[in-house]
Amino acid sequence: MDNLNISIEVNQELYCKEPTSSELGQKILSTSIKLIDEIGFEAFTFKKLGVAIKSPESSIYRYFKNKHMLLVYLTSWYWSWTEYQIVFATTNVTSAKERLIKAISILTKPVMENTSIPYINEVLLNNIIISESIKSYHTKNVDEENKKGYFKAYKRVVQRVSEILLELKSDFKYSHMLVSTIIEGAHQQKYFAEHLPSLTDITKEKNNIEQFYTEMALNFIK
Repeated sequence: MDNLNISIEVNQELYCKEPTSSELGQKILSTSIKLIDEIGFEAFTFKKLGVAIKSPESSIYRYFKNKHMLLVYLTSWYWSWTEYQIVFATTNVTSAKERLIKAISILTKPVMENTSIPYINEVLLNNIIISESIKSYHTKNVDEENKKGYFKAYKRVVQRVSEILLELKSDFKYSHMLVSTIIEGAHQQKYFAEHLPSLTDITKEKNNIEQFYTEMALNFIK
């Protein structure tokens, strides 16, 4: 997939100026990912980002209204990229079961960096998704932001995999719940393995998150 020309579209509501359209914008994305991963979202500020990219803080505000919008942008980019991978992996696969297995693999397996998008380090971005993305929607304004479509990319991923589940079991009542549980659960297990290992059976040497959630999903829809 590294050799493909990948274009990821993000809701225009999330930025003031499309950051991928300029060298500075791409630098804002790449450096913010590194900085948030390093110091955490709460300690992250546009002032620190400006120092890191050697550009006035005001130049960052030309692209993003505030750091919350930047986080929502990054999470939306991640889920649009994830959807792309699912579509790429499942197109022309006739078996719904095989498509489901491939989709779950993408949602749960360790993330690899894609060199065709040089301004996004997907490995570090995945770290942010695991540890920080909940802050993008656990806010007082979540309902208003949801109406504006801020979380469409994430919801599209859940919907797409839910539809595959329903191909296998059309009367299954909990397809969205199951898919979102797989996604969030996989993130939690990865976080636990790194920081709270007694809460999981996953270790760096034995990472069977993919196997666990694949078996769980297939057993649920028997």
